[in-house]
Amino acid sequence: MIAIGLMSGTSLDGVDAAVIETDGEVVGRSGKTATLVFEDGLRVRLRRLLDAAPGLAPDDPEVLAVARLIADRHAEAVAMLASRADIIGFHGQTILHDPAAGRTWQIGDAGLLAHKTLLPVAFDFRSADVAAGGEGAPLAPLFHAAMAAGIAKPLLVVNIGGVANITYLGADGEILACDTGPGNGPLDDWVRRHTGAAFDRDGELAASGVVQHRRLERLLSDGYFRRAIPKSLDRLHFSALVDEATAGLSAADGAATLAAFTAAAIAAAPLPAPPLRVLVAGGGRHNRAIMAALRARFAVPVDPVEAVGWDGDALEAQCFGFLAVRVLRGLPLSLPGTTGVAQPLPGGRLVQPG
Repeated sequence: MIAIGLMSGTSLDGVDAAVIETDGEVVGRSGKTATLVFEDGLRVRLRRLLDAAPGLAPDDPEVLAVARLIADRHAEAVAMLASRADIIGFHGQTILHDPAAGRTWQIGDAGLLAHKTLLPVAFDFRSADVAAGGEGAPLAPLFHAAMAAGIAKPLLVVNIGGVANITYLGADGEILACDTGPGNGPLDDWVRRHTGAAFDRDGELAASGVVQHRRLERLLSDGYFRRAIPKSLDRLHFSALVDEATAGLSAADGAATLAAFTAAAIAAAPLPAPPLRVLVAGGGRHNRAIMAALRARFAVPVDPVEAVGWDGDALEAQCFGFLAVRVLRGLPLSLPGTTGVAQPLPGGRLVQPG
């Protein structure tokens, strides 16, 4: 099938869209890609929803209004591709992820998206997993395994978005995954607060600062890092700790310390065996301070996923095209080693245009 995958991550920067040919098990050709950047007003409203989400009801007027806007922007991203397709995979916008409380919340009007695109839409990929006692994240491991079919194992695939997560692919077919900790989220918030920029472009600010190692040790003392994998967390999990540990730092030193925090958390993830290689996707691979810190912590090559011919900007969007076909076919989206569910578990819902 030809699927269009759509991803709007917790970096809140916009929608990535990608066309992929797949049967939900093997990845065929990759097609067009596009990125639609959210306007500043929508980004501000989403950031407010992240802060307010624990106390909001599903029918809150602002939630419903932003959900329609999210669907509109995703429909525009589909139009940018100008591609035929059989199905759309629509992740939606996460505003809350708290699997310990049995909650994961992605907003976006899937019915409106189906109506605007005249295509069936697979959505709500995480709820069934959380309801079954799983973490609901990460959901990319099965896609990573399909993409990496011809690559030597053990292999570690890292995605650095608002939150960072890993997929460990063992030589014996083992698949393990977890959120490792912060991705770009705390660094983006720091840069926005101290410079007004949306993010640290190419890691320039972080590269100009000095890592404050005592502050870094304080950040790494969070109890999340003592939990076994699989595990996942909310975009704002570290907010209070970050505020405390970076208080009084210069813009550059704070950025350097937060970039080091992202890399240290990734490297601290317990793995069954050292990987032969680390491949990095997501916006964080453009941050030279994060990449340098990762290379300092791993004794194996650490490369952007482009080194093996993947598109690191489109990978998550492609993933949700792949998962959409799995939803249609009733195939599992998560495994015991990726989210902690008791057995491989299907999930997601479908809405038809109309």
